[in-house]
Amino acid sequence: MKRENVEKYSRKKVRLSVRFKLGAVNLAFLILGYQVALFVGRASILRIESGRDHPDTVFVYADRSGPVRQEDGNGGPDDGADGDFSGLRHYRKEAGHSPLVREVRDRTRKVESFRFNPNTASVEDLQRLGFSLKQAESIDRYRRKGGRFNSKEDFAGSFVVSDSVFRRLSGYIDIPLVDINKADSAAFDALPGIGGYFARKMVEYRNSLGGYSDKRQLLDIYNFGQERYDRLERLIVCSPPEKPFALWTLPPDELRKHPYIRDWRTAKAIALFRENSPPDSLTVSALGRAGILSPENAARLSLCLIAPAPGR
Repeated sequence: MKRENVEKYSRKKVRLSVRFKLGAVNLAFLILGYQVALFVGRASILRIESGRDHPDTVFVYADRSGPVRQEDGNGGPDDGADGDFSGLRHYRKEAGHSPLVREVRDRTRKVESFRFNPNTASVEDLQRLGFSLKQAESIDRYRRKGGRFNSKEDFAGSFVVSDSVFRRLSGYIDIPLVDINKADSAAFDALPGIGGYFARKMVEYRNSLGGYSDKRQLLDIYNFGQERYDRLERLIVCSPPEKPFALWTLPPDELRKHPYIRDWRTAKAIALFRENSPPDSLTVSALGRAGILSPENAARLSLCLIAPAPGR
């Protein structure tokens, strides 16, 4: 009797095992069929959306402001072995894409390397450079809140820029230097350690000089200090002033307005000196040797771009 019970139990167990296996196979096919249906449906929708989609428009133009690193066919910088180039820049105007098309574009996007300014690059361009949408939007939020990357090191310090990405892009980062003869107070304010007060003073002092002739003239601004200058020295450039200082032709009442001359007595002495000296001897150092300018002011005035004396 016990043997019969064992045999019945075994047959029942076998039938249950077979049913379980058949059920598992049916469930697997059901899941597979569902996934195939989803894939086919998504592919069909994507095909319809891609048929409606429009490509982005890329504008390519020559940049005459200076040499630009080109890109070779492999996404790296071209060393110009075939000759010098006038730089080419591009601007991409993105077409309106559906969410599905955009998702596929982002997932299959080819990482590129090209010249860019991290302070102005669009979210789209940041993604093309290899950043995820979330990372690109994080950089954009930082900029919209007033943040600025003043150097490559600043950009490397951003928490969304990994070491490997920075190494790949380092040679393509192009952050224009601030020209102290052309920048407005807002551009000065964005420099490290400047702020609104010194930004205004930098513009005011430029006006009194008639234009900076040397970056070191910023040190003449009261309380500017060597430490502040050292922080921004590598971030600025000084183009020639629009007009050189006419030291040898201006009347005394105009000379006295210059911050390195200031008083009427010194201005009058300069006028007398130039009237009674040959043109070849009219130099800033000669004014210092004659005691008309103090050694300090002679050294400061020697930094200025000065128009040549008549007859030289």
